[in-house]
Amino acid sequence: MRKTLFLTLILWTTLFIANAQSACDTTFVRVKTTNGTIEGFELMGIRFFRGVPYAQPPVGDLRWKEPQPLQSWSGVKKTIQFGPRAMQLPVFSDMRFRSNGMSEDCLYLNIWTPAKNEGERYPVLVYFYGGGFIAGDGSEYRYDGESMARKGIVTVTVNYRLGIFGFFNHPELTKESAHKASGNYGLLDQSAALRWVKENIEQFGGDPSRITIAGESAGSYSVSAQMATPLSRDMLAGAICESGSLLGFRQMPTLNEAEARGVEFARKIGKKNLKELRSLSSDELLQISGRRDLPSFGVVVDGYFLPENPIAIFEKGEQAHVPLLAGWNSMEGHYSAVLGKAEPTIANFEKAIREKYPDFADGLLRVYRPASDKEVPIVASEFAGDMFISFGTWNLSDMHASTVAKPVYRYYFTHPRPGYKGQPQNVDPLYRGASHSAEIEYVLGNLPVNDVYDFQSEDYLVSSLAQTFFANFILTGNPNGAGVPDWNPVRAGKPAEVMILDTKSCLQTEQHRDRYLYLRSIQNSFNP
Repeated sequence: MRKTLFLTLILWTTLFIANAQSACDTTFVRVKTTNGTIEGFELMGIRFFRGVPYAQPPVGDLRWKEPQPLQSWSGVKKTIQFGPRAMQLPVFSDMRFRSNGMSEDCLYLNIWTPAKNEGERYPVLVYFYGGGFIAGDGSEYRYDGESMARKGIVTVTVNYRLGIFGFFNHPELTKESAHKASGNYGLLDQSAALRWVKENIEQFGGDPSRITIAGESAGSYSVSAQMATPLSRDMLAGAICESGSLLGFRQMPTLNEAEARGVEFARKIGKKNLKELRSLSSDELLQISGRRDLPSFGVVVDGYFLPENPIAIFEKGEQAHVPLLAGWNSMEGHYSAVLGKAEPTIANFEKAIREKYPDFADGLLRVYRPASDKEVPIVASEFAGDMFISFGTWNLSDMHASTVAKPVYRYYFTHPRPGYKGQPQNVDPLYRGASHSAEIEYVLGNLPVNDVYDFQSEDYLVSSLAQTFFANFILTGNPNGAGVPDWNPVRAGKPAEVMILDTKSCLQTEQHRDRYLYLRSIQNSFNP
């Protein structure tokens, strides 16, 4: 164990040093894309291309239109610096950006590649950031692609439109669309980026036939969307979903319902038509969209990007037929989301369930059944996490295993992330687990470049194992390999064997399939 720890720390130290090299150690490199030549740089054996455009800037009359093909340029475009991040309000304190400001002109991607010579063909990872479709950026340290590139994987992060800019619906937008649809612009951006990668990644040493997409939270929702849409599913070779999918409890509105919200939004801010809405500056529109009295916008069944509800698409087996690695964390929710300020007792838990879910309370209390007051924080937190995001992830993996003849691997990340550097860790005395988003730095190998959290030696050991699993899956479609525990795929209709990712990782049979089957029955009652 000590030898393993020593070697792991040496590896991470080397990576940290590589990131800290001065500009005098860099070599500038050029690549010819379909639209023109770009210049990035090489450092310590990895080539970096930052702020690579993949579509026209969605500004002016292109606001709220699907991404338009990139116009070619002459000369050499510098791709040394990260592009601007999408328009967003500062809602998450742990997001650390390296982006060149913020702008509607945000459709850029970033590439890390180990390839040096023409003809090299490495598998490709395309990662979509999380942030609730309202925040995030491909420049964040947690998504840095260098560590995966050193595993022999060409790694790409993608910026896409967010919030009101990425998901607004309005009848006038639908009318002007060639596809008679509006909204989902952020997802259309992702699909356009995938097409760019498919057409160009060979020039960066990537294999266009081996593209695996991945993401966490909203990024994981995005992965399920790209698996479902006919616009993207044929470009994929694999998929990784970390905490989230469109197959959960969040009800997606119809296009008509979403358009009505758009009309209400325009009325409340005093704009008569689409022209007036487009006349608002990006800053004005961003600030207005943050008002709590205005409707919000998200993914919609638009009849184009999503021809029907993704649940129906997966039920019919019409999604991408690719290997899937999916899972979630042990504390995706907190018991306070169920109990509020009430004491965590069985009586208060039962009361809260009956008040919030009167039509399903008996069934819910049958499968979420704390044996004592001491167990209430755990059971209530699990219920909150299931309703928030875990059930949707389970539903995706279970349904994919049942409808597609490709392997599905499920994980459960239980290692608690440490507190912020220089601050005492705020640990809940009643329940401690791996919170939402805690796994990102571990599975992507980015503990050394993220100085927000106070990572210790055991964190590096967990990261080494978790990243190896993920890298193996991207490289081969199978997480198994030398030096890691055996991981069996999910069997259709059977309790899954789940890989526990922690300091002591092992395969365990899922414990609460009854909960998810009952939640699916509730979901089916909403979507007959």
